[in-house]
Amino acid sequence: MERKVRKPKEQLLEELVIDVKSVVKVNKGGRQRRYEAIVVVGDRKGKVGLGIGKANEVPDAIKKAIKNANKKLVTIPLIDGRTVAHESIGHSGAARVIIKPAAAGTGVIAGGSVRAILELAGIRDVVSKSLGARTKINMAQAALNALGAIKTPEQVARLRDKTVEEILG
Repeated sequence: MERKVRKPKEQLLEELVIDVKSVVKVNKGGRQRRYEAIVVVGDRKGKVGLGIGKANEVPDAIKKAIKNANKKLVTIPLIDGRTVAHESIGHSGAARVIIKPAAAGTGVIAGGSVRAILELAGIRDVVSKSLGARTKINMAQAALNALGAIKTPEQVARLRDKTVEEILG
């Protein structure tokens, strides 16, 4: 009997470390230092994921964050392979992120962790504004929530039982 070995699909995902911070827990015996890493992975073709890892050493925390991000990949519909279909607002904690489509050649107008997520998702023309809290993890999660809420005109037409031409006007 021949046994089939299944090879996992190899995805070429880029990794970008958004933040590494030291976290201290005070115990009876003294301070216990650990590290927390926030990492974004993406293929620049519409797939992006965000992960958090905690460990006693920085490299271990980054490895855990990458593994976590690969488990949480989200697919984003791109219009013409460069921008989003419509405006979207994402929330996470006190942070809010607004993401708007932009004309060709505009570039990625965003800051901090939102820029990292948009670039690794493969979005080339977009305008974003961050409102509320500025913590890196909440900004990144809010950006992912905004991207996850975006639907293509085809998806909206299917939901409303209409044609794409009726939706677009």
